[in-house]
Amino acid sequence: MNTATTTTTRALTGAGRPGGPFGGRSAYDWVFAALTLVGTGFAFWRYGAAMDVYETCILAGSAPVVVGLGWFWGPLRTLSLGVGAAVLLAIGLYARTPDGFGADLAAGENVFWLKYFLSSQSAILWMGVLFFMSTVFYWIGLVSTARAGADNTALRIGSRLAWAAVFMALVGSLVRWYESHQIAPDIGHIPVSNLYEVFVLFCWMTALFYLYYEQVYKTKALGAFAMLIVSAAVGFLLWYTVDREAHEIQPLVPALQSWWMKLHVPANFVGYGTFAIAAMVAFAYLIKRQAGETRWWKLAPLWALGVVLCFEPLVFRQGSQGSGYWMVYFGVSALVVAGILALRRRIGAALPSFELLDDVMYKAIAVGFAFFTIATILGAFWAAEAWGGYWSWDPKETWALIVWLNYAAWLHMRLMKGLRGSVSAWWALVGLAVTTFAFLGVNMFLSGLHSYGEL
Repeated sequence: MNTATTTTTRALTGAGRPGGPFGGRSAYDWVFAALTLVGTGFAFWRYGAAMDVYETCILAGSAPVVVGLGWFWGPLRTLSLGVGAAVLLAIGLYARTPDGFGADLAAGENVFWLKYFLSSQSAILWMGVLFFMSTVFYWIGLVSTARAGADNTALRIGSRLAWAAVFMALVGSLVRWYESHQIAPDIGHIPVSNLYEVFVLFCWMTALFYLYYEQVYKTKALGAFAMLIVSAAVGFLLWYTVDREAHEIQPLVPALQSWWMKLHVPANFVGYGTFAIAAMVAFAYLIKRQAGETRWWKLAPLWALGVVLCFEPLVFRQGSQGSGYWMVYFGVSALVVAGILALRRRIGAALPSFELLDDVMYKAIAVGFAFFTIATILGAFWAAEAWGGYWSWDPKETWALIVWLNYAAWLHMRLMKGLRGSVSAWWALVGLAVTTFAFLGVNMFLSGLHSYGEL
């Protein structure tokens, strides 16, 4: 077991602490726990009458989970407290001007802090800007790094910008949740109900998992690759906002009016996010493997990325009012691919060892597979409640099964047959293509019981 794995295991289990996981805690740990419990108590006092038994159980269970996560990974404490303070400030600013249903959402256009920073749409737009900036700084830092594993100022800025983007994404999501309840009594819902909302969820969750791996493995070099997939998601989100006005809060369709949604969708996106990280680490692995290759037909990973990035605009511009936007996207994608191709030797030299890349890939897929399995089981229970059957071979369900079988086979080959190297990396990249079709392609090209999520 390597050092990073040992450190992670000890942190998770509390091994080495006097008195176990509760011993040796700092004052900040206990202040964080106390504030979390106070906030949970306030939520029960303020909104308990509107909760059913399931929502009460979810809220009660979330408090120890948040405390445990904050104790397990220290940066989550500051992130959680900062997000909580910003959301309470936004709620307070909204509440100063009530209307017939509660807070007057028109304040979002009239109050400076809401208009430019804390309304849901403003915060989510800041998320997009910060993720783009983070990606740029990560790439500047990577190509200017003199040796593998070394950090520099640009990489550190990229990491901090990624944290700031996660912060704004969480603020935007939670404020959007509050805003939805102020429109009308039957509108309010957790913001994981449509493609706009789940793309925001995907962005911050993927970035947060990457930042965890960045700290555990003590290298920021992979941020350039991880943020590429996040920036691609932000690019789609911007188009979806402008072209389809998807940022408008809409009532839930009947099939989504279930507490199962609060569990099924986040668990699914832990899987999607970690599978995406594994694929981008796999791409980095293949770049490093072929960094010294001069024969163009041998540079398959670069050409594969180019096809994927440049094909996406051709798909989404069909029937879109934003064709010009997708042509700009195409141009930026081509420049990214050309830049990686031209600087492949420098990039390969700056990346961590093959062993580290392989270990990150494996751990990301293992975590994703566990949560995707849980999400699939929860989805079956939800389907039984909504449609009367646990499984109906709907296209979304069928492709979810294909995704599950793909990663189950990958893990089986890894654990039983010692799968390593380029084959496992290529498999992880193909897995991302399969997962992307299950997540987005089914909504675009197939119809079924999940058609409420179509583009």
